[in-house]
Amino acid sequence: MADDLFWLTDAQMERLAAFFPKSRGGARVDDRRVLSGIVFVNRNGLRWRYLPAAYGSPKTHYNRWVRWSCMGVFARTLLALGESDQDVSTVMIDATHLKTHRTASSLRGKKGGASGSLAAPRAA
Repeated sequence: MADDLFWLTDAQMERLAAFFPKSRGGARVDDRRVLSGIVFVNRNGLRWRYLPAAYGSPKTHYNRWVRWSCMGVFARTLLALGESDQDVSTVMIDATHLKTHRTASSLRGKKGGASGSLAAPRAA
């Protein structure tokens, strides 16, 4: 399982370090480990509690994800990386790994029948 884990490289962390908020008070958990764990959870569509132990506490990852999301850290990071002057000829966005809520795929109406235009036409 250790071969399947995702870890950010030194070069990636160096590029992302400017976007991390400064630590308040004591030393915080390693940013590389936490951010790598957050990416792993999002890439694999996992619940936080299924985060592999190599990344550390799922609660730490969830709390950091919520805090940084509210602060706009991820939005600013993605905007800045998107505006960079690097070669973008091979940049792609792939949403095939995104998951929907299990009720999002239901085509049934509230009473259990097919809804709207998807219902079979009735014979006259």
